[in-house]
Amino acid sequence: MNARRLVAAVAAGSVSWFVLVVLSPRLSPVLAAAVYAVGALICHQRPERSFHWDGAQLAVCARCTGIYLGACVTAVLAFVPPRRYARQVVEPRRLRRGLAAAAVPTAVTVLAEWAGWWQPSANVRAATGVLLGAAAGLVVAAALHYGECLPRAAAGPSPPHTPI
Repeated sequence: MNARRLVAAVAAGSVSWFVLVVLSPRLSPVLAAAVYAVGALICHQRPERSFHWDGAQLAVCARCTGIYLGACVTAVLAFVPPRRYARQVVEPRRLRRGLAAAAVPTAVTVLAEWAGWWQPSANVRAATGVLLGAAAGLVVAAALHYGECLPRAAAGPSPPHTPI
């Protein structure tokens, strides 16, 4: 499967999951039960930390909803031709640093909750999740486009490999 098709499949899956999470209170009972069951495998689903729609809790907590939104947005933006961002973004150290930096706000809110210092609102949890999800989505998009982002090798035989 070529990179564009793989990116399309990942983006479609990401968007589909996010839509199912947001619409979970409005889905048919059988589909809703499946979405809530999958959500329970990856999320605590605590009502006080979740968004609600007309009194019905979404399938995952606010932080997870934010993570999925961020990943969804990045997956859709991954259709931008990689040559426009490749050399700046795909470099592994930059990806690691970006992902680590995006995880800091989430980590701070989690640690503050565990320490009992602060109980952030669902909106704060979701906002920090969006940052983390977008960064994780960027890592996935960069990995899928990696081959397209490498500089083209000059034609001709490659130099002999010397072990380090």
